[in-house]
Amino acid sequence: MRLRSVLATLTAGLTAATCLTAAGPAAAAAAVGAPPRNACSPSVSIDGFSDALDKTTYEGTFVGNFSALAVDRDGKLAALSDRSSLFTLDPKTLAPRSVVALADENKAALDSEGLVIDRDGTRLVSSEGEPAVRRYGPDGALLGRLPVPDDLRVAPAGRAATNQTFEALTFRNGGRTLLAGMEGSLSGDTAGIVRFQTWNRHGSKDFRLAAQYGYRADTGLGVVETTATPDGRLLVLERGFTSGVGNTVRLYAADLRRATDTGGIENLTGQDGVRLIKKTLLADLVNCPTLGATAKQPQPNPLLDNIEAMTITGHRHGRLKVLLASDDNQNDAQITRFYSLRVRL
Repeated sequence: MRLRSVLATLTAGLTAATCLTAAGPAAAAAAVGAPPRNACSPSVSIDGFSDALDKTTYEGTFVGNFSALAVDRDGKLAALSDRSSLFTLDPKTLAPRSVVALADENKAALDSEGLVIDRDGTRLVSSEGEPAVRRYGPDGALLGRLPVPDDLRVAPAGRAATNQTFEALTFRNGGRTLLAGMEGSLSGDTAGIVRFQTWNRHGSKDFRLAAQYGYRADTGLGVVETTATPDGRLLVLERGFTSGVGNTVRLYAADLRRATDTGGIENLTGQDGVRLIKKTLLADLVNCPTLGATAKQPQPNPLLDNIEAMTITGHRHGRLKVLLASDDNQNDAQITRFYSLRVRL
């Protein structure tokens, strides 16, 4: 594997807000059955965070609004802005190295939310406006788009609500299956039950509609990212916001193996005989140590912000290195913040 840890190797001088934790004490604590150092839960610990990119620009483009992360074939980070910009970041310092603009078939901007990088370097990007999944070259050239079931389109064309469609995107089965997660429920489905749509690869570039699954998000939360794990499961990031209180961010492991294909089921209401995706809570990030972080608005933990992006940067023996990033919405009350986690499945 050429994937590398991103934040665990940052120097203390990267930013005054960066906090690091050595892996050695955490491993020693785990060996004697104690919670890992900087534990968020028995399964998740945090190595550090960085605000280095907050309210910065690169080549005239605002650096932020991050909605998705991916590791490129050369080990660099790809960071997707929901304002139609795709950045390449240095994996050690997070410094931007390049940026390309993305656009739809009419040269209009996207509400770009999900990102995966194919084995040939193609970028697949989901947009929650239509919704759509488009294919782009590394230079930002539009190469095509995938079919989308009518029901998943925004009303009145379909049954989805505006800004509640394809928020999450990941490859499964070694790149043979693409999965997009809806952020919100369809009209007619029980509130909180969202659809995960898949496509199977046929040849190198052809993706055809395949199974669909139901997933129940926690009350008041939406699915903002999914990332496939090496053992075939998913990491699912759920997030919500309450004015005056702050963000709720929870990390789940999800297992699709016994879930029902819901593609032919008009309404998902928790009915008998329909098995939703099984999920297991890994951590509620409000329980992470603060690491000296500060917040610009009320938060139940000052470490939290509008976390929306996630990727796995390395794995070994069931232990994953996971990188998260927040979407600051180009808002002075929010922060572009990166988080380095260790997750044990």
